[in-house]
Amino acid sequence: MIPAARDEEAARVEAYLRAHPGFLAARPELYALLAPPRRVHGENLADHMAAMIEAGRAQWRGLLASGRARGRLAARVAEAVLALIPSPDPRATVREEWPTLLGLEAAALRPLPPAAPLRLRDVPRGEPALHGEAAPLIRREALLAVGEETLALGAREAAALPQEPEALIFLARALAAALAR
Repeated sequence: MIPAARDEEAARVEAYLRAHPGFLAARPELYALLAPPRRVHGENLADHMAAMIEAGRAQWRGLLASGRARGRLAARVAEAVLALIPSPDPRATVREEWPTLLGLEAAALRPLPPAAPLRLRDVPRGEPALHGEAAPLIRREALLAVGEETLALGAREAAALPQEPEALIFLARALAAALAR
């Protein structure tokens, strides 16, 4: 962009921000995109820097919480897979042990053809055909393909089934291997 056009665009942005002083306050995520000033020159600039710092902190808190949830799920998946190894009846292990090991309300292998390798979604109420008597408690579910069947996992809270497709797909693959022995 040529310098004159850049100056003209900067003038338009400045005019817009002057006409709409609450624009950035209503969109704190934009602070993460801005370069902070090097020195504080008065209260307005200090407020701008504080908002940018708070936006960055909020983003990091979200990333940390997400990482912790993924770590918890990975550890729970490992425990569930370990329970399959000595099991003479993998279906019973899924039904009887996996809900506790995975921190879920329901886990079951259903004779339904899978719609996709993985469907993770929030639901107002679980389907009895998928989650049995736990269906009224289910608010988030993961449906995973296991051969020609569907592994239905149901949770009361979304945090119990975070967006972690790799761990859930690994769980389904381990179950498929156990069923094939």
